Amino acid sequence: MSPLAISFLPTPASDVVHGSATGGAARRNTPRVLAIAGSDPSGGAGIQADLKSIAANGGYGMAAITALTAQNTRGVRAVHVPPAEFLTAQLEAISDDITIDAVKIGMLGDSAVIAAVRSWLERSRPAVVVLDPVMVATSGDRLLQEAAEAALRELLPLADLVTPNLAELAMLLNEPLAEDWEAALAQGKRLAAQAATTVLVKGGHLDGGECPDALVNTEGLLARDVVVVPGERIDTTNSHGTGCSLSSAMATTQARLGDWEASLRTVKPWLQGALRESGTLDVGAGNGPVHHFHHLAPKGHAAPAEGEFAAALRQDAGPDLDAIYGLDFIRGLADGSLTEQHFAYYLAQDAIYLNGYSRVLSRAAAIAPTEAEQLFWARSAQQCLEVESELHRTWLSTRNVDGGLGPVTKSYVDHLLASSVSGSYGVLVAAVLPCFWLYAEVGATLHGEFLAAGAPSGHAYADWLRTYADEEFAAATRQAVRIADDAARAASEAERRAMRLAFRQSCRYEVEFFDAPRLHAAP
Repeated sequence: MSPLAISFLPTPASDVVHGSATGGAARRNTPRVLAIAGSDPSGGAGIQADLKSIAANGGYGMAAITALTAQNTRGVRAVHVPPAEFLTAQLEAISDDITIDAVKIGMLGDSAVIAAVRSWLERSRPAVVVLDPVMVATSGDRLLQEAAEAALRELLPLADLVTPNLAELAMLLNEPLAEDWEAALAQGKRLAAQAATTVLVKGGHLDGGECPDALVNTEGLLARDVVVVPGERIDTTNSHGTGCSLSSAMATTQARLGDWEASLRTVKPWLQGALRESGTLDVGAGNGPVHHFHHLAPKGHAAPAEGEFAAALRQDAGPDLDAIYGLDFIRGLADGSLTEQHFAYYLAQDAIYLNGYSRVLSRAAAIAPTEAEQLFWARSAQQCLEVESELHRTWLSTRNVDGGLGPVTKSYVDHLLASSVSGSYGVLVAAVLPCFWLYAEVGATLHGEFLAAGAPSGHAYADWLRTYADEEFAAATRQAVRIADDAARAASEAERRAMRLAFRQSCRYEVEFFDAPRLHAAP
């Protein structure tokens, strides 16, 4: 579902928002989510992690127990699988009484349990089904009997999303463990094609400072076959239950948003924060649990001084600004040598982007804490449609341009959409800021070069350069920076980190957006 089709109107009193990418089912602000999984008495994984994740992401959690384990943060000591008939009784008791908006399936244990879940799904399939094929624990302990692996593979086509770790991905394909990100993506494509579903490939078990995740679907369900969401690796050993937490959070968020990419872009920052703050829990002597409710924790650090957070953001943006200035698109724009084909594609995508961006700004206006900020974001949203978009329409009206939604445009607006429903005003403000700040700096620089060259007559892109070097836009940018800085000083330390992450992601999208015309034109 295109994010541009999602309205930011207030939610009806029924708590239901109609229309969804999950097959036409209604979406809910508080989805009813059933977790089918094993129990972890230490509280970090399994059903316990599922229920915490569902609650942390705004859902109402329910549980059907498939297995009882004796485990702690150091490993699994024993597993007891109750009769499959009792699991069926649990599932039927829940679904006979309660409408289930999403289901997350975790540890299943043996073939009989898998058969019971499959039979129930075929009778009472919820709109969203996420399958976490739990086969190997973080500690390395096997949690699924080898004889049940074939039955688990047969369950995959009934899921909307499958979330294996790299070891499980290899086991499902009967292939060696992927040793790098490209090999993992290739395995994800093969599994997605075999199971006719969407696979979430997770980079958490790979080496290096980056920790990307990717949605993979070869049947056209996504904007493209592979949608990569980058992220930084969190240096912690407290990863107990990470896979359980991610999959249940994805089920919950998908039931709210109805878009897998937007769901991942919402869940990933939350999980990164849960990993980053995990040490504050001080649970166990092994792999500790993540902090599911880190975003609700009391502030533990002094607020930054006025302007300090803005300065940190400007430093974060430095590498991306350097990358923008090095693009052929920008150099051609400055000297007027850019091909009309490349500029036309850029403007067509920018017109689509501004439509979505204006809606996100309207959301900022709706949740801003002061009247002044409400008015600022509302005026900015109006400006997107009335001024910048008018320039785009005037230029494009006389040219034949491919006006379809490009993959970078969709990913960027989806990221903004995810930020707008994160529940954090600061994260939303940080996410929209690069479209002010980077554009203002790039525009002023290019306009300065344009004037330094004697404002040559016949420069094809002079109107665009003048628009983004306009003092009114520069003043709006300064105000947006001040608002972000104020929001950071009122936020918790964890929220400030989430703001910086959202800002950096938007900066990267700005680079990709300027480079998209070249990629679009490539054979």
